[in-house]
Amino acid sequence: MNFGGANPLKQVLTTAKSALENDDGKEFADFISLNHPFSQRQWNLSHISLDPPFDQIVFEHFQCSNAVLNRDFIAAFNHQCNVIQIFARMFKTQKEDNWGLPMMNVLIKDMYSLALKADLVAVANGEMAGSKIDACADMLMTVFRVCASDSRTSIEYTKRWGLMPIINLLFKCYFKTNKLHLCKPLIIAIETNAANKDIKDLFSIADRVTYNYFVGMKHMFENEFKGADKCLSFAFENCLKNSMSNKRKILICLIPVKITLGFMPKVSILKKYNLCEFEDVVKAVKRGDIRLLNEAIAKNAAFFIRAGIYLILEKLKVITLRNLFKKIYLITGSFQIDVAKFQIALNWLGLEDVDSDETECILANMINDGYIKGYISEQHKKIVVSKVKAFPELNTFL
Repeated sequence: MNFGGANPLKQVLTTAKSALENDDGKEFADFISLNHPFSQRQWNLSHISLDPPFDQIVFEHFQCSNAVLNRDFIAAFNHQCNVIQIFARMFKTQKEDNWGLPMMNVLIKDMYSLALKADLVAVANGEMAGSKIDACADMLMTVFRVCASDSRTSIEYTKRWGLMPIINLLFKCYFKTNKLHLCKPLIIAIETNAANKDIKDLFSIADRVTYNYFVGMKHMFENEFKGADKCLSFAFENCLKNSMSNKRKILICLIPVKITLGFMPKVSILKKYNLCEFEDVVKAVKRGDIRLLNEAIAKNAAFFIRAGIYLILEKLKVITLRNLFKKIYLITGSFQIDVAKFQIALNWLGLEDVDSDETECILANMINDGYIKGYISEQHKKIVVSKVKAFPELNTFL
């Protein structure tokens, strides 16, 4: 649109009014986006010729965009929250209609973006980190309740189509503020609520990829590795092929999950997505080389910590030891193995301080956790393993 006329404000407001009269939520959504060219200019608003509450929405929107241009992100965020509140009240009154969903999607994405910037300013001013992100989550819940309560409207016109985009932004808020426990009710709303199960697989593939990514990460942090594998694999396989950065981001979580379940990624995959940090990790777990694993984790600790998977990789030490002990079992060819043989291997791989008692303790824990089927004979200082699948497949019990 050309804004070079004698009265560009009147021109664009006329277009906005036409969009509202035609229930064209998409066109009006473009108009109230902070990315719209009209929002890149300062405006002195004295009168907005739109019916309420859209006059208020537009007024607050331009107050917000003016604040963004002045780089006053806290004020901009507050104005955007006002827009959301006004919109939520209006949206709730629209019975059996959802033409406002495109508006909602634009408004909540802009609000989240402003919350991140406002939070940085707030922290610089001495406020607690995450305060603006928490406020953003509160506003998102306001709109979430409006959409979730519209359970009796037909699928075509229900506001429930807005649930997954809202939930995905709530996930982002809760992961940033480390409040993962608040994700559970959101997952229940999608996965088990009878009113929403019918549309769960009908959301856009982009929304479903994002949703599965966050749900997969939550499963991973809670040691629910099969659930994590299912969700993260879906996200990776359905992410756009040319979106290399997003696929790489998913793989950073998926790789340790796969290794935990006993599936080793190919070196070609690691090279393709520039994840060489995992090469020695994979090699160490395969070999049962605890020394190499410790070195690989220490060498790339900064990367693993930034990615939020450091503690998950620490848990790979048990699997590495399991693979080491399995090799000893295969080499000896016996179901009764001296504990001393395991101790010698551990000492040789750099764990010099591990004595016989500690070796027994390691073996006992692995038996208790299901990594080995057998028992320890204290009298003979031997481990007696099962004749059937002494070392069960990892994906059968993790």
